[in-house]
Amino acid sequence: MHPLTVKLFRDLRRLWAQSLAIALVMAAGVATLILGVGAHKSLYDTRAAYYAENRFADVFANVTRAPNSITASIEAIDGVAAVEPRIVKIALADVEGMAEPASVMLVSLPDHHEPVLNRLYLRQGRMPEPGSTNQAVVSEGFAKAHSMRPGDSVNVLINGAMRKVRISGIALSPEFIYAIGPWDLMPDERRFGIVWMPQTALAAAYDLEGAFSNVIIKLMPGTNEAAVIDAVDNMLERYGGQGAYGRKDQTSHAFLDAELQQLRAMSRVLPPIFLLVAAFLVNMTLSRLVALEREQIGLLKALGYSSFDIARHYISFVAMIAAIGVFIGFIAGTWLGAGMASLYAKFFNFPFLVFSRSPDTYAIAAAVTVAAAVIGALRAVSKVAFLPPAVAMSPPAPVQYRRLLGGAVHLSRVFSQSQVMAARHLLRWPARTASSVLGIAFSVAILVGSLWSFGSVDTMIDITFVRSDRQHATINFTEAKPLPALYSVERMPAVLKAEPYRAVAVKLRHGHVERRVALAGKPKNAELSRVLDTNLVPLSFPSSGVTISSSLARILHVRTGDRIEIELLEGSRRTITETVAAINEGYLGLTAFMDLDALNRLLREDAMISGVHVSLDENSIGAFFEAAKRTPAANFIALQRVSLQKFRETLAQNITIMITVYLSLAAIIAFGVVYNFTRISLSEQGRELASLRVIGFTRAEVSSLLLGELAAIVVVAQPLGWLIGYGFAFAMVSGFSTELYRVPLVVNTSVYAIASAVVIMAAMASALLVRRRIDRLDMVAVLKTRE
Repeated sequence: MHPLTVKLFRDLRRLWAQSLAIALVMAAGVATLILGVGAHKSLYDTRAAYYAENRFADVFANVTRAPNSITASIEAIDGVAAVEPRIVKIALADVEGMAEPASVMLVSLPDHHEPVLNRLYLRQGRMPEPGSTNQAVVSEGFAKAHSMRPGDSVNVLINGAMRKVRISGIALSPEFIYAIGPWDLMPDERRFGIVWMPQTALAAAYDLEGAFSNVIIKLMPGTNEAAVIDAVDNMLERYGGQGAYGRKDQTSHAFLDAELQQLRAMSRVLPPIFLLVAAFLVNMTLSRLVALEREQIGLLKALGYSSFDIARHYISFVAMIAAIGVFIGFIAGTWLGAGMASLYAKFFNFPFLVFSRSPDTYAIAAAVTVAAAVIGALRAVSKVAFLPPAVAMSPPAPVQYRRLLGGAVHLSRVFSQSQVMAARHLLRWPARTASSVLGIAFSVAILVGSLWSFGSVDTMIDITFVRSDRQHATINFTEAKPLPALYSVERMPAVLKAEPYRAVAVKLRHGHVERRVALAGKPKNAELSRVLDTNLVPLSFPSSGVTISSSLARILHVRTGDRIEIELLEGSRRTITETVAAINEGYLGLTAFMDLDALNRLLREDAMISGVHVSLDENSIGAFFEAAKRTPAANFIALQRVSLQKFRETLAQNITIMITVYLSLAAIIAFGVVYNFTRISLSEQGRELASLRVIGFTRAEVSSLLLGELAAIVVVAQPLGWLIGYGFAFAMVSGFSTELYRVPLVVNTSVYAIASAVVIMAAMASALLVRRRIDRLDMVAVLKTRE
């Protein structure tokens, strides 16, 4: 074996603890890269395969009532590959053993053949018999939530008549990977499900024989989607068309896109942080190791080894550490990725989801990690490897100590002699001290950059569920009703207060930018469902003008006082221009509001409402549920407290997992930086510390010199870590924010305290290990050699 190879393995064995600490930091970077990129690729590829296999549609449109004959005209549009008319309605369901009412989306199935588009993935049972009026296939999530099996039945309020629907099968659909009910914030499979029934049964129930209420369209590759949507809108306008839209506005697809954006942000923000810290660690460790081995390097060069041989030896040393880190990262990343894939499979309704183990991802992770390690080593190696043998064998020139501020400040008058010695040693190597401070600051920053989410979630909950939507329940009608429907709701059991609203599908346009949103009309001084301005003060709607959310205002590039176009997708389908009267604060979706009377005037209708927000007497809430289940006009009842509980449960599960990972990784970084700093400092100062022991210093006094330096670095690193962590949090908020929801950046003081506490504990753990080595110093051996 080559002598330098022997030395390489001896160095690895001698410095195994420091090498492992650096390798673990590199492993953290590799694991997060594999986790983020792998999870993103898994979700993206699974969705693409599922869409292709089950022929997920590209364009969707709702109408009041359109004849089936018009589908031939839609199919003749240039670029259209397939068209399927359907009946889609939302209805209340009375599920045995469930006090509150559930809702189901009724979707028709062709009577004599499988669906052409959005095909079902049958899990259990069979499809309904052709022409059956009481058989149905239900979504798997809804069936699991209620322990339903083929042969069971559920009562559904179909167009005002309660019907017993028998379950023939359980299935999944690419259209409802993320199945969320109206007015809900998170999927609640217990309260919302999908029911597929034969076309004949639904057509008879809703008086739609020979007609449809929804149409889905598959496009040929390369087709101009916008042109097809315009053509479809023109055809369906006379039949009460509500505006066609593409996949990006389809609820399930949009939420999946938001999740993919978050995974992409995670894979771009976190791995570079870990690899940057690893490069710092390599540079810090190797710089001090090379400085300690100057005499050996000089001797090797005197024996004939070239500068290139020396440089290659130390770079190989670093590459070996990187290889260990890559190996550990591969295992950890694959394990974490498989766990995340199983979580996604539960949260999203996929028939399959396997974590992607693409060789490209692993190759990129390994290449980037090794490159970061080598780059960190180059500067350290170049300092000594290219020195002439005579210079390398001689000790470095002594550092010239200077008085602090020209002698104006005398540290010995303020600090003890041990503290002065520690301070002088830190100031002697400012670059090395700064790199150690920065390394520990990064570990603090990673914690701050992840723990901030707790405060942000609490803020979202406070603004959404406490200050804005304060109602207990929201009753959504099957179609707009005259204002007297409000009085019927007020007479329902347990209702203390009722407040109407109107929701209309519109397109808001400013310049060339437009978005499809629901324009909500509310009473001028709403009390149950309020709209808050950017200062979180409740808004009172003016008699004209529109109020839009801050995120929508940024997308449309408008401010208060600007004019925007409103294209009504219902009723008169006019396009009018309105002033942006105010901008409100909201974190969920793109929202727009108007005064209820003003919205009805825009629609050229009398006082009409889409639903009612209600405040309930909690002592009689059971009676309200019983009455609601048999309310023909209602198709969905949202319960604020149930939504809040589901919101908390879902976020709590996701955040707990991610925070556990971040805590572990930050502790690894803190331990790696601190342990390397103290071990190398011990190697450098072994002679001095042993000398102090010989002349009478106690073990505690000697330890205080080294551990005092460590304490100073850890303390100085805290505020810098807080500042960098705030930057990380800002970057993550920017990456995670989508059009569906925006996360507020809220960093509470407790976040800084927890982050610092974790890092300080990691530092104390590494300090205890080094203290044990100081206590076991062989004074005679140390005084004989600098190693």
